[in-house]
Amino acid sequence: MLQITTAEMAVFVATLSVAILSPGPGVIAVSQGAFALGRRHALAYGWGLALGASIWCLFALLGLTALFRVAPWTLTAMTMAGGAYLVWIGAQMWRHAADPLPDPAGGGMGFAAGVMLNLANPKPALFYSAVLLSIFPAVLNLADKGAIYVVALSVELFFYTALASLMALPLLRRRYLASKFWIDRAAGLAILALGLSLILRL
Repeated sequence: MLQITTAEMAVFVATLSVAILSPGPGVIAVSQGAFALGRRHALAYGWGLALGASIWCLFALLGLTALFRVAPWTLTAMTMAGGAYLVWIGAQMWRHAADPLPDPAGGGMGFAAGVMLNLANPKPALFYSAVLLSIFPAVLNLADKGAIYVVALSVELFFYTALASLMALPLLRRRYLASKFWIDRAAGLAILALGLSLILRL
């Protein structure tokens, strides 16, 4: 039986939606993937991003916040590793901006790559840990945790599906193809900057 209220869940959905809409590495990467590879491949990548972000929600529900409190070095280590991975991703996008479009069959922007990108990004971990503590009761039963996770995954999947579908529209793809070099450079620089900001804030 659920202990959480409809009002608490509505606040959670609204807060999560606003957070997802803020520019981050997932938004940048799935947009660039939709421009370059089209809707089908961008959807797989976006669904991977959604699962990766939702895994942080699951970890938060299972006590990730408590781990950070007991062993603060784990948060520092995770942030450093995630920031370094984002810097590497951004540098690769910058370096290969002049390359021809990737082969859709190459798998470079598939489901697993999306999962890895959001698992390397500690921001969802921090977000879910803070939001769960501030919105829901301190003690949640198994049904509450299951409902929260299902809602989180559903919101993440909805957002990345909508974003991939929108950015793969023919008009936007044509504009991307006309300016691929500069768009890829800008996207790579943005992800690189996000990674550096994580590291430098430590």
